Amino acid sequence: MGISELRHMGARGPGARASINPLGRELVRAGAISRRDATLAEMVRRHCDTSLDRILQAEGLATEDDLLEAHARRLSSKRLSAEDLARADMLDAGVDPRLLLKHGVLPLTSASGAPVLATGGPESLAALRPALPVTLAHARVVMAPRHAIQDRIAQEHRDILRQMAEARVPEIESCRTWGFHQHRRLRLTLVGLAVIIALSLAFPITVFALFAVWACFTLIVSAGLKIAAFLAQTSARSDTPRGPAPPQPLPKVSVLVPLFRETEIAHALIARLSRLTYPKCLLDVILVLEEEDALTRQTLAGIDLPPWVRPVIVPDGKPRTKPRAMNYALDFCQGDIIGIFDAEDAPEADQITIVARRFQQVPRDVACLQGILDYYNPTQNWLARCFTIEYATWFRSLMPGMARLGLAIPLGGTTLYFRRDALEELGGWDAHNVTEDADLGFRLARHGYRTEMIQTVTEEEANCRAWPWIKQRSRWLKGYMTTYLVHMRRPRLLYQQLGPRKFWGFQAHFVSALSQFLLAPFLWSFWLVLVGLPHPLDPVLPHMAMVGLGSLFLLVEVLNVCIHMSSVSGPRHRHLIAWAPTMHFYTPLGAIAAYKALYELILRPFFWDKTTHGLSVTARGSRISDGGFDLSGIKLEPGHKGL
Repeated sequence: MGISELRHMGARGPGARASINPLGRELVRAGAISRRDATLAEMVRRHCDTSLDRILQAEGLATEDDLLEAHARRLSSKRLSAEDLARADMLDAGVDPRLLLKHGVLPLTSASGAPVLATGGPESLAALRPALPVTLAHARVVMAPRHAIQDRIAQEHRDILRQMAEARVPEIESCRTWGFHQHRRLRLTLVGLAVIIALSLAFPITVFALFAVWACFTLIVSAGLKIAAFLAQTSARSDTPRGPAPPQPLPKVSVLVPLFRETEIAHALIARLSRLTYPKCLLDVILVLEEEDALTRQTLAGIDLPPWVRPVIVPDGKPRTKPRAMNYALDFCQGDIIGIFDAEDAPEADQITIVARRFQQVPRDVACLQGILDYYNPTQNWLARCFTIEYATWFRSLMPGMARLGLAIPLGGTTLYFRRDALEELGGWDAHNVTEDADLGFRLARHGYRTEMIQTVTEEEANCRAWPWIKQRSRWLKGYMTTYLVHMRRPRLLYQQLGPRKFWGFQAHFVSALSQFLLAPFLWSFWLVLVGLPHPLDPVLPHMAMVGLGSLFLLVEVLNVCIHMSSVSGPRHRHLIAWAPTMHFYTPLGAIAAYKALYELILRPFFWDKTTHGLSVTARGSRISDGGFDLSGIKLEPGHKGL
């Protein structure tokens, strides 16, 4: 609850006579805020783990200039402008620049040579003091805009921060060394391909039989895993136990939103984020922009961002990937919880409140909460319908079921929330892995952390055109291949860290998923048996065996359709039940994407084939949110409270 709500309620009760802290008194004395607003701000602070500065700024009651002036007068210190800060001489204090960014503190040298600490607020400096060297223990404090401090730190430490973002994950758990062995990888691939072709020419039926048998084996494994996960989820009595809210103050939450050439949806994004009901004084939304992406930066320049939304510019470097950008932006975050949204996301209004309270309820080893992904354009065309069915099956049935079975789960790329300390302990994301989410899910499990599914929904834009779909899916499958190969570098260590259940679950999921896509043509060949046509294996297998394999293939297809239909049987997706049988014709696109992924794994392992967003806007002229708003072209003013 914010000041606006308290004012609307009349703020009756003992809390209405709350005392005012020194900063509030200084602001009242200067005429920047009223005494009543200062009192209400104190009431808000009792329930929120944040400073009076953020409360007043988020509510639009005081500007950053007002707050800096008040701090300077109260502490008898100077106030520096952004221009002053840019001209000041930095002091190399031997402090990790990531800590300086996190707390927004900049060591400077005064004209007399004495050390000076520039900060945006006393609370930030107090949090950093234990990490400061003795030489700065009694340094004079000056006030300066936090964004200007962070900009100066980022400028002065540009190269080292960029390198840290690229290599934050330990080398043994990263795929970044693959770039050094491209020629060797290409030679081995060509040799392997030549061997397969030669054997296929010499023993065509034998080679076909081997691939077909493996495809059938992985088909059985995949079906078994799906059945177990589906039954585990459907038999559960409840999803996420909520329980009573603990009496703890709500924590600060930072949300990273990576953007790259998102001119179509930037306005709608800000509008959707503004609908979040979490106290804005505790919300720190960072729009992560690439340095060379002038289009998105120009688009955002035309939007009056709320005080709790700010851009962070990622210096150009390689690889140009979402995880590298998030690694860089992580140190700019102020929150104890780190969330991830994609550019086209429309989260439920109370999502972050649910997440924050759930983190306060669960044990510390639950380091990640994964929400449900859904789509706001499921009826646009057949491809969008199938995409929605696929995601409903994965996020509402299979992934929760796998979690209930005690298996490690590959995370989705958005609606993810982490405990910051655990995320930093693991080194953030692998900047070179194009499915950094799936990789991080298993790294969390390897280091003793758990992921819990949580019942809150974020809507996205379903990929509704064939070629963008193939590009997106090929990136995911390439990342799956990468993730499997990285984690299987030392299988014995992986087994020890995961334990038998999670280790074999890892094998079952990744091996069967990749094999099913790559060997799909061998499985499709069994349609020949089912319609009475000759099959390549007829000369080596008895007729009844061929009928059995064909029946197995058909049985699994029917099973998949049943799981799809059950997953969309709720009120939200009931209209898609009739489309579930058409998912068989959706699969061939995945096979095409798998071979594109295999090609890129060999020649372009770090290439990020960006997903095109805003196609539903192009198709319909405007995008209508689930709440019925036309969200395109919305302009927000400072202090905007949302739709």
